[in-house]
Amino acid sequence: MKTGFVYDPIYLEHHWKGHPENKDRLIAIIQELERRGLLKELVHINPRRASAMEVSLNHDPAYVQEVADFCAGGGGYLDPDTYAVQSSYEVALHAVGGVLEGIDRLLNKEVDAVFCAVRPPGHHAEHSKAMGFCLFNNIAIGAHYLLQKGFERIFIVDFDAHHGNGTQRSFYEDDRVFYFSSHEYPFYPGTGSSKEKGAGKGYGSTHNEPLPAGAGDMEFDRIYGEVFPKLFYEYSPQFLLVSAGYDAHKDDPLTYLNLSTEGFGRLVSHLIESAKRFSIPILFALEGGYNLRALSECVSLTIQKLLEA
Repeated sequence: MKTGFVYDPIYLEHHWKGHPENKDRLIAIIQELERRGLLKELVHINPRRASAMEVSLNHDPAYVQEVADFCAGGGGYLDPDTYAVQSSYEVALHAVGGVLEGIDRLLNKEVDAVFCAVRPPGHHAEHSKAMGFCLFNNIAIGAHYLLQKGFERIFIVDFDAHHGNGTQRSFYEDDRVFYFSSHEYPFYPGTGSSKEKGAGKGYGSTHNEPLPAGAGDMEFDRIYGEVFPKLFYEYSPQFLLVSAGYDAHKDDPLTYLNLSTEGFGRLVSHLIESAKRFSIPILFALEGGYNLRALSECVSLTIQKLLEA
């Protein structure tokens, strides 16, 4: 598969020393891709700066302005976990814009798949508040962008170890977007039980696979080898968006799941195979992952799987 790679050094400007979600995550990924000789095989995509109006496809315009003003004032902590520095608003606009640019390249058939090495991450960001290291919900905005273009069946897979509460809430009553998540439960942010299935028109378009601490390759192989393909096939989607968080890895310092690097490889292969079966575009956007070695190895393996598909 001809694979696009969204990255820009601007993503390193959102940084708070000592915080687990810092610039070293992307530095480690780029270094590992270079070491493996993968970087030169990718189609490099420069992110664009998303507009406040585009961000407002998913967020309250007043909240978007609040983040802009907070950063202009020097930044600090927006919630107990989530920092912003002076440049964070611009960086976050480019994270959203990276996903939107990736979508455009896929729709123009310039590439077959895209990996967005963007930050800050997004899946915890709610309509009107920052949360869990996230300012704007990159994947949710991408889904709204596709809806605006007339897509009617978008499938989101979120394999981050933390449940993507923000993304789920964005489409909880909308059957045009199917949200599928595997995550540690009960754990931060406290949402994502198997009883959460959507509401109204969206009932049945949310599917959560909550996992106990210690769950690893066997459980993930079942979820992505059996449960996911069945739901994906039944929904018959037109586009696959992936919230790619690598903190379910057994060596991650912030979670208690036990997925191996090879297990991640199999998970990614199931996603790629399903997208190819329907001949639809697939876009990955980086979420969590806080052990630098595990993160860089798993992202590299993901990209290798895309290139080989």
